[in-house]
Amino acid sequence: MKDYYIYILSNHYHGTLYIGVTSNLPKRIYEHKNKCLSGFSEKYNLDKLMHYESFNDIQDAIAREKQLKKWKRDWKINLINEMNSEWADLYDSIL
Repeated sequence: MKDYYIYILSNHYHGTLYIGVTSNLPKRIYEHKNKCLSGFSEKYNLDKLMHYESFNDIQDAIAREKQLKKWKRDWKINLINEMNSEWADLYDSIL
């Protein structure tokens, strides 16, 4: 079975947030950190992994991504705080 992930990036504590979905979390975060992906995350220097969730089905991951994108900012911040109250970059923990 393949795993799929939703992830939330930020540039600093309570900073700008970005939500994405991928099938290879370490690779995708590496791409964000090294500015291999142009767009919103590059423009706002969003390179710190704040939160992620794994799924066995891509449709479930996409549905969760869409759900989170509709959430109010405060709700997203609370979600991050529940698992990562220090807003530490989780990238090293997924390698």
